[in-house]
Amino acid sequence: MNNHYDAIIIGAGVIGVCTGFELAKRGYRTVNVDKQPAAGSGSTCNTCAIIRLHYSTPDGCAMARESYFYWLDWGRYLGVPDEMGLAKYVNTGCLVFKNDRNHDLVNVMAALDELHVAYEDLTVEEVAARFPWLDTRSYGPPVTLNDDRFGEPTGGQVRGGVYIPEAGYIDDPTLACHNVQRACEARGGEFRFNTEVVEILKEGGRAAGVRLADGSSLHAPVVVNVGGPHSAIINGMAGVLDGMNITTRPLKQEVCYVPAPADMDYHQIAPLLSDGDIGCYSRPTTGNHILIGSEDPPCDVLEWVDDPDDYNTGFTHQWETQVMREAQRVKGLGIPGQTGGLVDLYDVSDDWIPIYDNSDLPGFYMAVGTSGNQFKNAPVAGKLMAELIEQVEGGHDHDAEPVTMPLKYTRRTCDIGFFSRRRSLNPDSSYSVIG
Repeated sequence: MNNHYDAIIIGAGVIGVCTGFELAKRGYRTVNVDKQPAAGSGSTCNTCAIIRLHYSTPDGCAMARESYFYWLDWGRYLGVPDEMGLAKYVNTGCLVFKNDRNHDLVNVMAALDELHVAYEDLTVEEVAARFPWLDTRSYGPPVTLNDDRFGEPTGGQVRGGVYIPEAGYIDDPTLACHNVQRACEARGGEFRFNTEVVEILKEGGRAAGVRLADGSSLHAPVVVNVGGPHSAIINGMAGVLDGMNITTRPLKQEVCYVPAPADMDYHQIAPLLSDGDIGCYSRPTTGNHILIGSEDPPCDVLEWVDDPDDYNTGFTHQWETQVMREAQRVKGLGIPGQTGGLVDLYDVSDDWIPIYDNSDLPGFYMAVGTSGNQFKNAPVAGKLMAELIEQVEGGHDHDAEPVTMPLKYTRRTCDIGFFSRRRSLNPDSSYSVIG
């Protein structure tokens, strides 16, 4: 079995497979290694797979807009069929409510204008007329269940919202990863599953490969950390943590599945909802159910995890809190007697903006801190990483002069330095899953 490659990618989640694919397209002999049994079966399989264009920063909006077109034309991006079929993009539109935390979406609308994205700036009366099943009373700022104010309107109406027609979700994120795996394999890329990395090998002051749990080694001059919730552990193996101003750590998240009100065909009438007034986001899902996640309001205690292989995988009071928050907005939403949904980990950076960068160890690269908001950006993240690796391995000093890359669809230039490990905390970030 071959143990020598041009690049080793640690991780086969959606960003890992896209990074492998983009490197393979450039002629690199790649191998993705993952401790899970299949591509996308780590935290990616439990992503909400939302495709949206609203981020807290213009760079975030631009990357999401660029990525949108790859999902829209998924088969052409892959270039090869998959015996399991192709993942599909489902368009629902997205309604984002205005609130203090998102600054009434002034910056988001400016970014969308610059990107020539169509949207509607709706008054609360227009929101109520278009979506009469929404309660447009204001309940914010969000509070916890033990607060006497919970569930009580705080006076007045929400301030309106922005409706973005081009938004939706991917119907099967695990299948999407398998699709990219097959595309990567068609370009010569390899995959090794049930394979755990226990050491980053070094030689001559640079990365030289990885040692595996079975005692064998893989060798390559380029090693890319796309380890998701394990990314900080892998960076520790490489000895690069001291050179990072922005770091990452795993965060437990609970996502709820609840039946829609019985008289509603929710999948047909509901958009994605991003609702900082109640502290939740939601989207339709199969079986006329609603998927509900948290927008991490300041009142909630975040559950950081020390060991991503050993944490409480059960639901907690957070499940009930999120469902009851959503019931403030969706008229007639009941509270099921039995919990249902997903529990998994986010890989979160200090400012919730990812790190796509090289490191203080030559040959060791990072696509980490991707939290719950980068699934949608995976095709472009893979391209950024491939461009960065090729430029730096060719002698470019990315830390002194950040690599840039032209974006195909938005006709912008992406400054990859925006995602630097050495950046200061971004004051424009939402410091939440919104990014």
